[in-house]
Amino acid sequence: MKFTTKALLGAATLALFAGAASAGDLACLITKNNTNPFFVKMKEGAEAAATAAGMDFQAYAGEKDGDAAPQITAIENCVAAGAKGILITASNDSVGPALKAARAAGILVIALDTPLADAEAQDMTFATDNFEAGLLIGKWAAATLGAEGVANAKIGMLDINKDNISVDVARDTGFLVGFGIEVPDLTVMGSETDPRVIGHESSGANPEGGVTSVENLLAKDPDMNVVYTINEPAAEGAFQALTKAGKTGVLVVSVDGGCPGIASVKAGVIGATSQQYPLKMASLGIEAIAAFAKDGTKPAASEGLSFFNTGVNLVTDQPAEGVPSIDSTKGTELCWG
Repeated sequence: MKFTTKALLGAATLALFAGAASAGDLACLITKNNTNPFFVKMKEGAEAAATAAGMDFQAYAGEKDGDAAPQITAIENCVAAGAKGILITASNDSVGPALKAARAAGILVIALDTPLADAEAQDMTFATDNFEAGLLIGKWAAATLGAEGVANAKIGMLDINKDNISVDVARDTGFLVGFGIEVPDLTVMGSETDPRVIGHESSGANPEGGVTSVENLLAKDPDMNVVYTINEPAAEGAFQALTKAGKTGVLVVSVDGGCPGIASVKAGVIGATSQQYPLKMASLGIEAIAAFAKDGTKPAASEGLSFFNTGVNLVTDQPAEGVPSIDSTKGTELCWG
């Protein structure tokens, strides 16, 4: 599915990017789908930045997560159209060869949110520090429970699946480290042997999977009192399952910071979530493509990291000492920004 769009910005904003790229230079955005609000915001940010930079803009999307074939076709279309740069949230690593071919054709390739396994498939990744996102909710959960609560914790882990996707691994292991649990191998999920971890379940990062995952974990240990979730849709399902089972007082933490997720924090469904900024990821990505189109400059990684860090904030209405956070009111102002 393809969209070619232009957004209108004020003259003052346009002036900031004057001369950044030549008229007619093309930037492409390729997302996993065009329905998830996370990707909708990416598209908004990318097209606004492209208009500000005086660039042409094309947006493509697959139908669902894991649907790589439409993304490969989109990459090929962008190459054929002479694009200066491609921003992509890759459905999986099978798009790697097409992206390497795009780079060989002189196109700047920026992965958004999640890097590809093959380092040669992208010039740079613009993303949340997902380990830091996990670390923050782990530290918050530990500080909220206190020493006795931490010692007696029974934790259920709701991941995406068992494929060790980089974002899945980083958030999962970050949470455990933040909580104070030893993780022998930070490159895979489930290497910990701490008996406080009941188990890892595949949620599919959606509400239905969240329900099933929590049901399975409660079957293993009905006294589960902490639930880590890969994202807020999974947290929504987890809460539904906990409510159905009559479980109260269970600490649920998550990552994403989308507007519905922040509403869940405000409502007390989620205790704390780490907020990322997809619109910023995409708009900064377009700025990088404009700079590349102008003089060949390529983006550099943030200091001490292998990617460009677009920031993260912990959002909670129950602040914990020693863990920096913003409240749900501020989180609502910033959600999906």
